[in-house]
Amino acid sequence: MTPIRATRRTVLASAAVAPLATALVTTGPAARAGAPNILKPLPPRRFVDYGTNAEMRWDSVDPARYHTAQRHLFVRNHTRTPTIDPATYGLRIFGDGLREPRSEADAHVLSLRELKRLPRHVHTAVLECTGNGRSFFASQQDEPASGTPWTLGAVGTVRWEGVKLRHVLRRLGVSPRAVAVMATGLDDEFTSGGTNYGRVRRPFAIEKALDDAILAWAANGEDLLPDHGFPLRLVLPGWIGIASIKWLGSLEVSRRGLTSPWNTTFYRMTGGDYPADSPPLTVNPVRSAWELPWAATLPAGVTRTLTGRAWSGAGPIRRVDVSLDGGRSWRPAELEDPRGRAPRSGPADNGTGWTRWSVRWRAPRAGSYELLARATDRAGRRQPLVTPYNAQGYFFDAVVRHPVTVA
Repeated sequence: MTPIRATRRTVLASAAVAPLATALVTTGPAARAGAPNILKPLPPRRFVDYGTNAEMRWDSVDPARYHTAQRHLFVRNHTRTPTIDPATYGLRIFGDGLREPRSEADAHVLSLRELKRLPRHVHTAVLECTGNGRSFFASQQDEPASGTPWTLGAVGTVRWEGVKLRHVLRRLGVSPRAVAVMATGLDDEFTSGGTNYGRVRRPFAIEKALDDAILAWAANGEDLLPDHGFPLRLVLPGWIGIASIKWLGSLEVSRRGLTSPWNTTFYRMTGGDYPADSPPLTVNPVRSAWELPWAATLPAGVTRTLTGRAWSGAGPIRRVDVSLDGGRSWRPAELEDPRGRAPRSGPADNGTGWTRWSVRWRAPRAGSYELLARATDRAGRRQPLVTPYNAQGYFFDAVVRHPVTVA
């Protein structure tokens, strides 16, 4: 492949942007509860505002729309959304895992314009926070866990546009001894409990980098919004949300395993029955949700179609079983998107989106009900009835008991 040439502009940028392009970022006042830590509007009918985080209200999802619009997508920030000038932005790539090793000070610096000259790639994938569903540890299993009390709205399916990371790395040259890549963001350094953990960063295996990893500059046909990583973010399809680093500043390619607080201290299973050496989390579990308001009231004696969605980090959904009577009886739901692809999608959709499903509820009698949905993916993973507890409330994948009143 033709190598990316170091132009005069990138050489000057490399000298001026040391070590991580901090001069390109404007962050404003210190983080505090509520917007302006998040820049896009957060109308209460669509979001629960947690300060640096915002959850999409699940009952605001349009059953007829497959992709999640950026303006409706949940936001997970560690600090606050930075504002970055795309004209002066440069992605820094360095490390001893390159064919010609480079130090951080001597990094390749690639502008957006240079990246957009590479083969364009479009891919639909679910984006999900690792703590999605955390609140159900307390409300459903009586085991409170620390962290933002997400219900099921820290998720969305997005049509990403960008370039495959492997095209970039192979044109720069990757050593056959490379084993890991560290992605680092341009948001503020993260401080918690008096400890400064530095910039948000997380390593991932070179195999993932050379497989389906994407450097994305657009979502659903539009430039990324600042809250979702403008001007460039990493997307690791199927993996936990923290792995898809926003406001991507640098990539270190290494011949040794890399660590950061985001795969050693955070985003590992701790507490409960988990061993102290539990590995860092990667692939998301299988989940499902009803497209109904929580504790909805429905008319008695009226037949209606109930809808929902199921998704998995390991690939398409094979089946969804539902119960309209609290788990006493089950029936299969009808799958609308069994391949995990948007309707009329092209070959770029590889089955990593969610699957919509439906079931007919025939003339229910008045009373209180719990609706259950239990998804199984094509890897054979099935939602459990109970999720083993962990202290951070990650990966709540149990069947959620959705209350409904029929009157």
